[in-house]
Amino acid sequence: MFVLALPTRLTRYPAHRWAILAGIAAARFPPTAGGQRSGVTSAVGQDSTDHRGAGDDDNLADKAADSPWVEGLARAGLVARGVQYATIGALALQVAFGSRDKQADKQGALTTLARQPLGKFLLVVVAVGFAGYALWRILDAVLDTDGEGSDLSGVAKRAADLARGLLYVSFFVAAVRLVVGNSGQDQSNESDLTARLMGAPLGRLAVAAVGLAVIGGGFYSGYRAVSQKYRKKLRTVEMGPAARRAVTAVASVGLGARMVVYLLIGTFLVKAAIGYDAKQAVGVDGALKRLADRPYGPLLLAVVAVGLFAYGLYSFVEARYRKLMQG
Repeated sequence: MFVLALPTRLTRYPAHRWAILAGIAAARFPPTAGGQRSGVTSAVGQDSTDHRGAGDDDNLADKAADSPWVEGLARAGLVARGVQYATIGALALQVAFGSRDKQADKQGALTTLARQPLGKFLLVVVAVGFAGYALWRILDAVLDTDGEGSDLSGVAKRAADLARGLLYVSFFVAAVRLVVGNSGQDQSNESDLTARLMGAPLGRLAVAAVGLAVIGGGFYSGYRAVSQKYRKKLRTVEMGPAARRAVTAVASVGLGARMVVYLLIGTFLVKAAIGYDAKQAVGVDGALKRLADRPYGPLLLAVVAVGLFAYGLYSFVEARYRKLMQG
């Protein structure tokens, strides 16, 4: 900091010397946009430029974006998501071929992992990945590290990121419970949770709103599959032509399968709210098994299962090539 304090004897300088001093000061301290001289303080030693305020949020976002720990955890989370979806797809394919006792959802995927050799170790790795994914999404929502903005569209995307983050917190908790020996059988299923929610004031409206939001998420997945906007967040310049084509195919099929699952779950939630019947509410496993009960259901379920497996593969691609923390 510089303090402009001229000795009294300088007041005797001729006018042309004052002009020279003023020119030197102007060159040394150019004016900022607010009309103040940068780096110049008042006589009481206060900086004329206040660097505090909204810039702190940007600095915090920059620090998060530059953190190798945050990026590493986010990529680990994408790997964990890939393991989860690939396992659900494999379980759904078994359901399509007659193994109705298989639980093709998050809990079923975790239980399947736990039964593998080194199952507990795998669960710990996946749990760390879920925690990393949750942290990444929550930071993305709060600090806008992905640069979505504060307009209506940006706020909606950040709210969706927050919801994903909280969802993966629950996945982390479920994985930890299996690691410590709790099989999770005492967890409430979707029907129980829906029944409790519908029993609350305005509960039916809340269930319907959640169902519509899930349906909206399904249509958005379909839109991403068709528009291929997901490519903007991938470092495609690092891929060869054949790899780009393969990634496009895997992503489009995977997002299409997610659309089907989300539309089914959302529709059943809305039906539960309208009919005041909590038993209509289902999760991923229930939606897939109800799909299998339809005409040509096993064939349709097999197609969706392949799509879910493809989305798992796309998650691995994201773990390698996704642009992270771009705020």
